[in-house]
Amino acid sequence: MYHTGNRELQDRFGSRALANRLEEKLRRDRFTEDDAAFIAAQPFFFLATADAAGRPDCSFKGGSPGFVRVVRPDLLVFPDYDGNGMFKSLGNLRANPQVGLLFIAMGEKPGRTRVNGVAEIVFDDPLMAETPGAQLMVRVTPTDIFPNCPRYIPRLQMVEPSIYAPQAEAPPVEPRWKSFPDFADVVPPRRR
Repeated sequence: MYHTGNRELQDRFGSRALANRLEEKLRRDRFTEDDAAFIAAQPFFFLATADAAGRPDCSFKGGSPGFVRVVRPDLLVFPDYDGNGMFKSLGNLRANPQVGLLFIAMGEKPGRTRVNGVAEIVFDDPLMAETPGAQLMVRVTPTDIFPNCPRYIPRLQMVEPSIYAPQAEAPPVEPRWKSFPDFADVVPPRRR
């Protein structure tokens, strides 16, 4: 889990033994039932990717709780929804399948879980049929799953969910910017 750069800083700050213990006690490569429940309860996560040259990108991914699912102890899936069409994250996955996902709970009981792994884009995934708004699914095989201390997570309250999160049997809400003159003529039709 640690490379030379990690180890150099651990040694400089005297935390190598702590890092080793954290890895020994907390790190795993299979999801537990608690991991699955925590992940399914979150309405968003952050997705870190890098292109073939290692240039990073970090993206916010949101939806209704349950949009990210642990379907097996060694598999997490999430949908890709209609967006701005740049495909920064997913384009990176085509060039470099290594990913980092960060799930954060900011409510009554703060918490966070990191998932590092290998991602695969699936255009005809059977789970799409039960995932409103999915234009494809991303499947992540975990290599490192580990909780992080929540002490710096602010306690926030969700006022309301996003009106753009796809819902079963409800037409999608289009963002206003797609009708702006600068973009309207190049916005592709939404995929169903």
